[in-house]
Amino acid sequence: MRNEKDNRDNSSNSSKEFSHYFVERPQVEHRPKVIYARLRGKVFSFHTDKGVFAKDYVDLGTRRLIEKMELPEEGEILDLGCGYGVIGIVAASIRPRANVWMVDVNERAVALARKNAKAYGLKNVHILHGDGFQPLPPELKFDVILSNPPMRIGMKVIVEMLRQSFERLKTNGSLWIVAKTSQGAKRLQRILQEMFGNAETVDRHGGYRVIRAVKQS
Repeated sequence: MRNEKDNRDNSSNSSKEFSHYFVERPQVEHRPKVIYARLRGKVFSFHTDKGVFAKDYVDLGTRRLIEKMELPEEGEILDLGCGYGVIGIVAASIRPRANVWMVDVNERAVALARKNAKAYGLKNVHILHGDGFQPLPPELKFDVILSNPPMRIGMKVIVEMLRQSFERLKTNGSLWIVAKTSQGAKRLQRILQEMFGNAETVDRHGGYRVIRAVKQS
C-alpha cells in the first residue's frame, strides 16, 4: 500500500530533524503529506509534516502497541505524547464510548492530531497542547495510559513520566508502553516492576517490546 512501511523504524530521519520532535515550536520548514497504515484491520490515513515524529510512515513500535493494546469499552484513555495522533485516533475509533485524551508538547503535532481526528469525525477525543500531564485536568484519572515514549530525551525524564502515569491511573488501570530493547526496554520493565509491583512484556517483535503494568492499589 502506498506509504505504508511495516518493518522499518524511524532511523532514516536526520539527527537534526529529530531535535525538533520534542520542542514546542519546530523551526523546520513545513512539508505536509498524507500517509496510510493498516491498523487493527482497518486502513487509516494521517496528515503529517516535517518536525514531527515518524512523518513518513507509522513506526513499528507504534504499530505493535496499537495491535496489542487492550482498552475498556468506556472510561478514560490517554495517548501520552500523541504526535500526529495515531494511537489515540485508533483507540477512539475502536472504542467510541470511551473518552480519549491526547497530549503532546509539539504544537505542530497537536495541530495535525486535531486535523486527523476531525477527518474521522471523532467526537470522543480531547486533544491538548502541553508538556506531559500539565495540560490535563488535575483531578482526571485514567483507565488506560498508552505511550511510545521518546527514549532519546533521557531516562531521567522517562522515569518521571512513568511515575506521573502511576499517580494518574485509577486502581486496576493499566500503563502500556513500547520501546526498543536496544534503547532500554528491559530497564524500563524493571523500573515499572518496582513502581507498580508488576510489569509484563506482552509483545516482542522487530527489536521492540510492548510492556504493560497494572496499578493494583
